[in-house]
Amino acid sequence: FSHKGTYGHVLIWAGKKGMAGAAVLASKAALRTGAGLVSVHSVDENRIILQSTVPEAIFVNELTHPERYNSFAFGPGLGTGEQTAEMLFELLKTLRKPCVLDADALNIISSHKNFLEFIPENSILTPHPGEFERLFGPTANSQERMEKASALAQNYDFFVVLKGANTLIATPDGKMYFNSTGNPGMASGGMGDVLTGIIAGLLAQGYTSEQSALVGVYLHGLAADLALHEQSEESLLASDVTENLGNAF
Repeated sequence: FSHKGTYGHVLIWAGKKGMAGAAVLASKAALRTGAGLVSVHSVDENRIILQSTVPEAIFVNELTHPERYNSFAFGPGLGTGEQTAEMLFELLKTLRKPCVLDADALNIISSHKNFLEFIPENSILTPHPGEFERLFGPTANSQERMEKASALAQNYDFFVVLKGANTLIATPDGKMYFNSTGNPGMASGGMGDVLTGIIAGLLAQGYTSEQSALVGVYLHGLAADLALHEQSEESLLASDVTENLGNAF
């Protein structure tokens, strides 16, 4: 007796002009993860690309009525212009639900550190090491970076998914998990956009933030491993990961 409303509604804000692919990858991953509905806010130049490539996604012109949505993902291919930064700030101030923050959303926050205080609790930040250091400052080595990620997660009440080999998931209660799936073929553009969509899709379905981060990272790597039955590490694409999510489940 379930219906599309049972599985939640994701809002993804992604893709400046010339970066429609980020919105496509994130929205398709959210849908493949089981979200009932996915809406995408992007620049109007991306409308035809998105609706041709992901006909299941809804294109929305304005970021209004956040109460309509069960989860939020901001950042893939978004750009870091001042108007975008202002819109992100207004969203963070008004949201009452956890969101996934990736890519340019993190880069914007790195230039506006006061935004950190407004990130909704139990949100999930998904930086790669470069984004992490822009946001939180340089570290001497990976061990120090992991310790800093854990301390920040506890201080701000959000989850930090520090991407890389054996991706770290640092939780607000001080736990640190390390992922066991994935392969070097994932070191290519768009992989982070797919992960963002996966985690947002899980959040929309009612998984907790911790479950969404853990399951999302694991599925992302597992789908990439299963994709190697047809691809090599050299040829692996982010879209191959999305296409193997069904096998990963």
